[in-house]
Amino acid sequence: MTLSLQDIPLAVLLGIGATAVMDAWLLLLKRLGVPTLNFAFIGRWVGHLLRGQVAHAAIAKAAPVRGELAWGWLTHYAVGVAFAGVLLSLQGAAWVHSPTLLPALAVGMGTVAAPLLVMQPAMGSGFAASRTPTPLKNCLRSLANHTVFGLGLYLSALVIALISR
Repeated sequence: MTLSLQDIPLAVLLGIGATAVMDAWLLLLKRLGVPTLNFAFIGRWVGHLLRGQVAHAAIAKAAPVRGELAWGWLTHYAVGVAFAGVLLSLQGAAWVHSPTLLPALAVGMGTVAAPLLVMQPAMGSGFAASRTPTPLKNCLRSLANHTVFGLGLYLSALVIALISR
């Protein structure tokens, strides 16, 4: 299946909803003392990417970019919308009106490939956080976060289904 132009509003709603669920999870973790991602670093990476630099030895040590926190949040939500588009491409827009948990969780869990194979290496943490002090713990944390994103896809679809009846 493919994502049609008329499905884009659904992808936007699903992606924003699922990303907000993930953010609520990250806020809970932060309040419990669990370290979470600094979205300014995502924005810093994007800012440098727009200037042609893909990889960094350590993104925290890279030169700050004007508006990096805003860029980070914008990127975070844009990627959430794109991942929701993947779910709709695989399941079809009809799935939103009668959602099931498994496809949403599978897509959510599959999205963990982005941080493990792209973002972490590009930001200096290595593939699957291999250059961090606790790679397995960091990978499991990423998997948990992206599983929550998948749950958010499902919950967002349930809300859309209830509203559209």
